[in-house]
Amino acid sequence: MKPELAIKPIVFILLLVPALYYFYAVYLALNGENILGPDPAQALSLATGEWSIRILVAALAITPLRYLLNMPQLWNYRRMVGLFGLFYVCLHLIVFLMFLLQWQWADIGREIVERPYITIGFAAFILLLPLGLTSFKAAQRKMGRNWKKLHRLVYAINILAVLHILWVVRSSYFDAVLYGSLVSICLGYRILRKYNPVVRKFVLLK
Repeated sequence: MKPELAIKPIVFILLLVPALYYFYAVYLALNGENILGPDPAQALSLATGEWSIRILVAALAITPLRYLLNMPQLWNYRRMVGLFGLFYVCLHLIVFLMFLLQWQWADIGREIVERPYITIGFAAFILLLPLGLTSFKAAQRKMGRNWKKLHRLVYAINILAVLHILWVVRSSYFDAVLYGSLVSICLGYRILRKYNPVVRKFVLLK
């Protein structure tokens, strides 16, 4: 068995564990036990949002790490990590609609239009959807070169996600700076590698 086939289930489980924890927390809350703090809805929203950006940045970092570490097998995890990013973004959106807006449809459109951080977050979700729907090999074969062009939207999605965090935070910009720096490094490496032969040949592990 190839090593990546053995590691894939482990990566899958590790990415799923946070969601399972928060599903469990919601189950406890519905049964009268709160482990999420004084504002469970806000805690859920922040947690699912943070896991969304973590996993989106991890998916973005796979390509630079593949070249820098000379590990082409990392590409085998890119689709799974990216789909988990979409999964957590969907959870984040559901938490917002269910627990913060309580499915008040009349308020949803107004919130999206009037609050810049929600507008940006919703835009990132809309851009991410077609990437998830076309992430499979059949779509890649059918779309040809257009598949790569479409999936370059992941760059814009990560930038929008960082801007979303920047608008949400109130007391500390640490997360926005951290994720913004990571996204900038990943995008900067791609640009340098494309135009600079020295960067293209540089690897950390021979």
